[in-house]
Amino acid sequence: MERFILFTVNGLAFGAVYASVAIALVIIFRSTRLVNFAQGAQAAVSGYLAYLVIDGTGSYWLGFVVALVSGIILGALVQQTVFRYAEKLPELSNVIVGVGLLVFIQGALGLFFPPKSGEQRVIPEAVDTKKWYIGDIPFVSPQDLFVLGGVCAMMLGLGFVLTKTPIGLRMRAAAFAPDTARLMGVKVNRMLTLGWAMAGFAGALAAMLVIPTSAELTPQVMDPIFVLGFAAAVIGGLDSLVGAVVGGLAAGLVSAYTTGYISADLTYVSALVLLMVILLVKPEGLFHATKARRV
Repeated sequence: MERFILFTVNGLAFGAVYASVAIALVIIFRSTRLVNFAQGAQAAVSGYLAYLVIDGTGSYWLGFVVALVSGIILGALVQQTVFRYAEKLPELSNVIVGVGLLVFIQGALGLFFPPKSGEQRVIPEAVDTKKWYIGDIPFVSPQDLFVLGGVCAMMLGLGFVLTKTPIGLRMRAAAFAPDTARLMGVKVNRMLTLGWAMAGFAGALAAMLVIPTSAELTPQVMDPIFVLGFAAAVIGGLDSLVGAVVGGLAAGLVSAYTTGYISADLTYVSALVLLMVILLVKPEGLFHATKARRV
């Protein structure tokens, strides 16, 4: 029972991070019908900028803010440059552009931050990682609560903006009926840029939540998180924010139980099996939206 509780809490914490990456992918897919395969690499850039700030000032929270702001700026910049023109290309070309951007960013990070012998780049945890106990059972740590709380706050904030505000209405109109939206005076490209900026924010938050628990900051540090986040987005439905959260938590729990009870070598296999089962039952994902939309 003790192990089950421990694995469940760990699974929810990591699942929240996967959900954050999935939310970033869903926001972009809803607005452009593209999957940004460079999302993890962009988040790694935010992680490196945070590392520089924390290393120079000693303040985690200043680095945290810099990471989030840089994620927003980088997301908007990528949309305005690379993907603004890639949207007009065939779907396969869009995938190649995303993979090419991924390779470029990771190569640039490796060039500017070459590995140093005997030295590791690490980002400290925001809060204590020591578990609180209920009796003799390790239950949850302040870091777990910070991760869960951060993702929940982001989810609620983005959900409110996208569904309850005029900006959210314009973003949905730009995504689902761009020609009609233009006739009604909506700046479609501006709304798409805002969506990519939000996705950059979500990706940067995921990086700052998970990198402190990693052994070392590397250009590829977010690749495993992106893989599971992508699986979570597909499981939930690529155009559903609720599905992204549910898929992320499901992927986190399955991975934690597999790692704890079977083997850490099967972590990604278990997520793949979950993805295949869901797609066999419901190919569109668990929370795939209906074709008819009101905006």
